Amino acid sequence: MRQLPAKILIAVAISSAYLDNAVCAQQIQPEQYQGLSWRHIGPFRGGRTVGAEGVPSQANVFYIGVNNGGVWKTTDYGHTWFPIFDQQSTGSIGDIAVARSQPNTVYVGSGEGLHRPDLSTGNGMYRSDDAGATWKHLGLRDAQQIGKIVVDPNNHKRLFVAALGHPYGANSERGVYRSTDGGETFEKVLYKDEHTGAIGLVMHPKDSNTLYATLWHARQGPWENGAFQGPNSGVYKSTDGGNTWNQLRHGLPDKNVGRINISIAPSDPNRLYAQVNAAKETGTYRSDDAGNHWYKINNEERVSGRPDDFAEIQVHPNNPDILYSANIATQKSEDGGKTWTAVRGAPGGDDYHRIWINPNNPDIMLNASDQGAIITVNGGQTWSSWYNQPTAQFYHVSTDNRFPYRVYGGQQESGSAAVKSRGDNGQITFRDWQPVGVEEYGYVAPDPLHPGVIFGGKITRFDEATGQTQDIAPQVPGTRFLRTAPVVFSPVDKRTLYYAGNVLFKTTDYGHKWQIISPDLSRKTWEVPANVAPYQAEIKQRGVIYTVAPSPLDINKIWVGTDDGLLHRTDDGGKRWHNLTPPNLPAWAKVSLIEASHFDKKVAYAAINTLRLDQLRPVILRTRNDGKTWSSIVNGIPDGETVNAVREDPQAAGILYAATERTVYFSVDDGEHWASLRQNLPITSIRDLVIQGDDLVIGTHGRGFWILDDISPIRQLKQLDPKSTMHLFAPQLATRVRWNMNTDTPLPPEEPAGANPPDGAIVYFQLKQDATDVALEIRDEAGRLVRRYHSSDAPEPLETGSNVPVYWQRPAQILPRKAGMHRFIWDLHYSKAAGQNAEFPIAAIYKNTVRTDLGPWAMPGKYQLSLIVDGKTSQQSMTIRMDPRVTTSKAALQQQFDLSLQLRDSMNRIHTAAMTPERKALHEEMDKLMGLLQGADNPPTQVVIEKSKAALLKLNKVLSTKE
Repeated sequence: MRQLPAKILIAVAISSAYLDNAVCAQQIQPEQYQGLSWRHIGPFRGGRTVGAEGVPSQANVFYIGVNNGGVWKTTDYGHTWFPIFDQQSTGSIGDIAVARSQPNTVYVGSGEGLHRPDLSTGNGMYRSDDAGATWKHLGLRDAQQIGKIVVDPNNHKRLFVAALGHPYGANSERGVYRSTDGGETFEKVLYKDEHTGAIGLVMHPKDSNTLYATLWHARQGPWENGAFQGPNSGVYKSTDGGNTWNQLRHGLPDKNVGRINISIAPSDPNRLYAQVNAAKETGTYRSDDAGNHWYKINNEERVSGRPDDFAEIQVHPNNPDILYSANIATQKSEDGGKTWTAVRGAPGGDDYHRIWINPNNPDIMLNASDQGAIITVNGGQTWSSWYNQPTAQFYHVSTDNRFPYRVYGGQQESGSAAVKSRGDNGQITFRDWQPVGVEEYGYVAPDPLHPGVIFGGKITRFDEATGQTQDIAPQVPGTRFLRTAPVVFSPVDKRTLYYAGNVLFKTTDYGHKWQIISPDLSRKTWEVPANVAPYQAEIKQRGVIYTVAPSPLDINKIWVGTDDGLLHRTDDGGKRWHNLTPPNLPAWAKVSLIEASHFDKKVAYAAINTLRLDQLRPVILRTRNDGKTWSSIVNGIPDGETVNAVREDPQAAGILYAATERTVYFSVDDGEHWASLRQNLPITSIRDLVIQGDDLVIGTHGRGFWILDDISPIRQLKQLDPKSTMHLFAPQLATRVRWNMNTDTPLPPEEPAGANPPDGAIVYFQLKQDATDVALEIRDEAGRLVRRYHSSDAPEPLETGSNVPVYWQRPAQILPRKAGMHRFIWDLHYSKAAGQNAEFPIAAIYKNTVRTDLGPWAMPGKYQLSLIVDGKTSQQSMTIRMDPRVTTSKAALQQQFDLSLQLRDSMNRIHTAAMTPERKALHEEMDKLMGLLQGADNPPTQVVIEKSKAALLKLNKVLSTKE
């Protein structure tokens, strides 16, 4: 058990039994669960993107840095994007720079590179020398936010970096840095103090020793939208390669100055433009003498509004009077900034951050926004899509109980999304997700009693049947709400819905009437946190309830936590509230999420997020005595992590999952020890997670939704016998699902799509050491062999090629013999007949109405699995159910199965005999009939039944015919 630092000391009561449990806790090793794998389901809709750079000499190649989505690359002008940074140790990106003298050299600065209420920090600089194939982690690890990188166009190893520094606290690694060895070492060349960072940086196009930099004295506060600015912001210029700097003042504001960004006109380097945030003097400024004198040319809100969020301004390479400004819409000026016209942006604003113009062909531009990245090749007449980037930022995640279940969340700047966990066409495409009328931030709560009715935001009711959204918010003066206001249904009474601001609301009639069931539960007074003490923060009651956890065991028991660091509980439905806050939990240590136990009413878990106190460390608290005392349970989660959520497995006591700013962790001993569950997951901010049946579902803040299919092995890890050489895990309930692959023209392979779950039953097993011989047998309830796999089997040939949809390329499976935990998929089919579609070209799939290169579907029911490893056997039983959407009777399915199996066996008999034209014709006829029988989960038609019976009667006659 790790003790919290002095700043967040927590009173902990520990019994001797608890200590004994900790000592005896089982240590889980990665090889025991290495077979588990995440799959991405979308949605394919871009998220907030700030870093953006093209390659002038390779007009089709662009890179983007997504805030919490990593680095992506396109080689086809944005038609398709692919990730190139997923194996690195951060996904938060602030800027990208490509060396013009050596285009394969790409620099990446991590951290979001801007101040805003919702952000993630990074860990310094990276470099690739092979166009993004591999990366090297460089220095500036404590800068946390890199705002800008410029590379000498004549020397790919000489670069300058604007380090913004800690967004929530003071630190010395900020300002402008220079490197002459490709980032191997950095020298600080412009520095004001520990509160002032660098945000803007631009190099003279013809003189790499002349640079302009902007410093930003700013601090984010620990409460929502808390932001402070100091007196040290300004514009600086160096003419000797960064050795010395002079502040440019003449004509620029000198009071209440915030973020500034500068651009140089490449065709006239004495012409400079700047977007300046300075209270009443905010606007677009211009200099005609290399920065010595400035004057304001425009202060339109649409060009320079929200200047701390958007300060980008770029100049046409060949015309100093043509400008582009990125704001809530992208604007263009053709008269040196006096007048502007919108060239890109929805009426409500898309929030643009970065513009890159190809200097060799100015009609080619890259534009990055909160919606993703888009590219134009015709000067802005048309743009590529941002519906091909799975970089959505979600704040929370929820699921419903339909089949397939939907995954819900509110997406930053993009409304909401409901994505099916399984598509009906072999993959998850744009056909399988939709908005659900919820505000772009926060919670989405599907009605557990009325599928397709969705609540969320602050607060609305969406009806999927009509597509209509109704505002049902309680109109109570004086209440406070944040963007992530909790909206949670009671797990006990599924008509009860809770909604929280500074007080807790309750409705039992879907928002027609609301009842306030708590007082203001935030701090009435508090000590100013040290990280904002220099900014004279106003002390007032401003916190809100940030998380609500109704007990699954008691309708009257509710736990809540606030963003200003308080925990409360009621045992009588809100009549009385008890303050459970540990005595040394400081103000504004955000209670990000509370989880009430599914097994013990006195047990709860709390994820505490301290990022806004400038403390990067994990904090998870557990109580076993109704909040009288709390224990810290973070052993195994490394320092530097920030915990956003903790959840208990509702089917397995003691199994917990934690979502952090980098990945997912799990514990099988009630939090005593944690292990990473990253697996194939890219590093990204995990904001929330839920357990849906046997699946673990996460909502990321930069990479959309992901699902870990079948977590039943995690529930069984403590059952592993350390002395055993093998272990066959008890499989989950398998669902017999087919998908449409027969009549519709498939989507092009380039069309972005998420992955379906495996087609069939997932079988997990573990080998303690390498084996020589491995076999897996599946038998029905009568003991008859259904399927047998062996480690010496030859893999089935795959259909591949540009015209073959990836979801039709069934993976070649061979039973592994290497030590470790493995996943194997039984496709829920019996073995196919000998000679059954032995040659099955992909072209036939497009033309035929059914695919028949598989044996009969296994009937719903119980089956026996036997894993045989070097002569030793391990067995488990499993159950198959039908797709819940199928209404065909069991009798009809049985008739379908019986006829199919008889046909298969008859085909085997024919194949073993000497083939004659008559036998071949009957074999082909049976093959076709079996395909018709197996083509859908419907009763077989009378015609097919009669033809199948006739073919079976004909069998003996045909076999008795001599050659």
